[in-house]
Amino acid sequence: QVQLVESGGGLVQAGGSLRLSCAASGSIFSINAMGWYRQAPGKQRELVARIISRGSTNYADSVKGRFTISRDNAKNTVLLQMNSLKPEDTAVYYCNGDITQGTTWPTVRGDYWGQGTQVTVSS
Repeated sequence: QVQLVESGGGLVQAGGSLRLSCAASGSIFSINAMGWYRQAPGKQRELVARIISRGSTNYADSVKGRFTISRDNAKNTVLLQMNSLKPEDTAVYYCNGDITQGTTWPTVRGDYWGQGTQVTVSS
């Protein structure tokens, strides 16, 4: 099994910064990609940022220039640095991992989610 555990959400004023962290653990053979999604009340879950195994990244247009995603491969961790936060960034943020399980050899590739962390930006 694979678990994703997020941390770092909270309440911040507009213009402020937060950093989200997500650690993957369990029977991990390889991490193909990790990313962050968010879901605001009454809205669909949307991609915020994603980083693949070779380091390429992509961002939602709404966060480009403000958010930065990075990975610590040794710790199986992905970080999301969020700067210049706006009230419209308020949402529950979910970590996502495209992960292949296994120890000595790969077994099954799956899509995993964390439990979510609340980010609230006040105006």
